[in-house]
Amino acid sequence: MIEIVTEVDLFHPPARTWRALTERALLAKWFADSSPGSDRWVLATAALPGYDTDTEVETVELRAPHRLVVRCREAGRATRLACDLTPTAHGTRLSVREVLEEGDWDADARAEQHEQAVTGRLPAILDWLAFQNVDLRRAEGGLTAELPVVRLLGEERRRSRRRPVLLAAGAVTLLAAAGAAAALWATGDNPSAPAALPPSAPLAVPSEAEPAARPTTARPTPSASRRSASPSSSPSPTPSRTPSPTPSTVVTAPLSATYETVNDRLFGYRGEVVLRNPGPAPRPEWTVTVTLHGGATVGSVNGAEAAQDGSVVTFTGAALPGGGSVTIRFDVRDPDPSHNAPAGCAADSTPCTPA
Repeated sequence: MIEIVTEVDLFHPPARTWRALTERALLAKWFADSSPGSDRWVLATAALPGYDTDTEVETVELRAPHRLVVRCREAGRATRLACDLTPTAHGTRLSVREVLEEGDWDADARAEQHEQAVTGRLPAILDWLAFQNVDLRRAEGGLTAELPVVRLLGEERRRSRRRPVLLAAGAVTLLAAAGAAAALWATGDNPSAPAALPPSAPLAVPSEAEPAARPTTARPTPSASRRSASPSSSPSPTPSRTPSPTPSTVVTAPLSATYETVNDRLFGYRGEVVLRNPGPAPRPEWTVTVTLHGGATVGSVNGAEAAQDGSVVTFTGAALPGGGSVTIRFDVRDPDPSHNAPAGCAADSTPCTPA
């Protein structure tokens, strides 16, 4: 006997979870469309991984909102699928158990389908249902609640045991790092000054606050250089020009970045950008920009600081050593279910490539 078991902990009551399992319109949003019926109906599973054709479903046991047992037949295969809902202190524990009774199947593909549906798309629909009950008409500003973010815990352990555990957190926190962006622009205003001045010029910049000290230190310097100017004027430009091209070519080595959607949900996704510095010298400053679709917002971010301006999200972080890399992961909430990736991605001015 081959058996596939998937368990998930949800921050939603059993009644709401039961609706998503049994109401046709909701079932179509996170799993598959179904034809009308009472004890027998048909699920449109022909295009789903792990299934060969549409599935004929017969109800065996129905105890709302705790237990649903059905028998499924598709492509010469018969299985028995049981969904058990157990109330918990924070919501519901859903256990989905499918047993092969007749025929054969690809157990790994079927288990992957269970995981994607039960630990990814189902929680997203429950979040959406919960949001319908939020009162958005508060007089004292702000929402009473925000769309939750689906967070997967223990992904590697879940795949090996075929018992995924999901935690649907109850709030999204938008990161606003305008201060980091302002700091980058502040340092970007001065590079032109050293290019026009000799190497000793930076010493004169901080002395602007003491105008009396600046002439006394500045005058002896040119007078001494003039006495030896005739023999030493020609060699002085030569060493100053020789080292300047070398560091500039190393520092400006272009960065490269790859993008991948690591988790796809009904109303959003989790993206991952891997930024690499192929040059030998460290990059003290770098910027990755991701352009979202209209109405989308960025949530939790790992590996960088983030600031969103309209549809553009700017990521910045610590210095990137030569030959090093940094991984940036971020959650996106998008009201359009058809979007599972941003509209654009670039490292500095270089477009990201698919991972």
